[in-house]
Amino acid sequence: MAVQPEGTPCWADAMFSDVEGAKRFYGDVLGWTFGESSSEYGNYTQAYADGKAVAAVVPPMPGQEGQSQWCLYFASPDAAATARKIRDSGGEVLLEPMRVGDFGTMCLAREPSGAVFGVWQAGTHEGFEATATPGAYCWAEVFTREPEQADAFLSSVFPYRMKEIEDDAVDFRMFDIGEDTVLGRMRMTDDFPPEVPSYINVYFTVDDCDAAADRAVGLGGILRFGPMSSPFGRFAALSDPQGADFSVIDITTTEGRMPKIRDV
Repeated sequence: MAVQPEGTPCWADAMFSDVEGAKRFYGDVLGWTFGESSSEYGNYTQAYADGKAVAAVVPPMPGQEGQSQWCLYFASPDAAATARKIRDSGGEVLLEPMRVGDFGTMCLAREPSGAVFGVWQAGTHEGFEATATPGAYCWAEVFTREPEQADAFLSSVFPYRMKEIEDDAVDFRMFDIGEDTVLGRMRMTDDFPPEVPSYINVYFTVDDCDAAADRAVGLGGILRFGPMSSPFGRFAALSDPQGADFSVIDITTTEGRMPKIRDV
């Protein structure tokens, strides 16, 4: 797979205090297999769907223990330049651009409304080897209570064109690169407990949404929403047993008409 255009979601990983437990859970729910952990890189372990790299799990570094969460990385041709844009646009750089062997350069940041994300400047590791196939990443949405801040930040740091759904009942925007829609942004409603911070929700593709959600709950996960059918697929929002939020979606099972969309 070629290096992705700037601003495209290109990789996802998560820290787990119980890495073996995470491997069992996601292995059963998403069908992942796992490579050898790399002690040179903090026991970073890649996950594979049908033999293709789709994500990674890693134990927390000392002092970084806490609730697990998925981190989505956005492609950048120059991580140092992106870090400068993050600061200039009101964001916070949590981890300065750091070279990871020949694999590439990573950076971690927080956008002004609080969602944490990563930046990845590809070297030999170009990111997802598959997307939108069973077990692979499919989609992501920024959930935020301050959408104006998030929108201004994202479109300042990355070369996005914004669109929005024509529906007074929902505040949902989409970010395009060229002809491709690569990211969504949803205003958090009062349905979300006030202690839940802004975050990026990552969707993984499954063959059967209901079966995947049932497997997740049976393994100690929590069903947060759904399963629900939509014009984009049948999906469910979940938390894994270690608290990391994610969603599953069957993109082959759709229902309803596509919403009307306008440029912003």
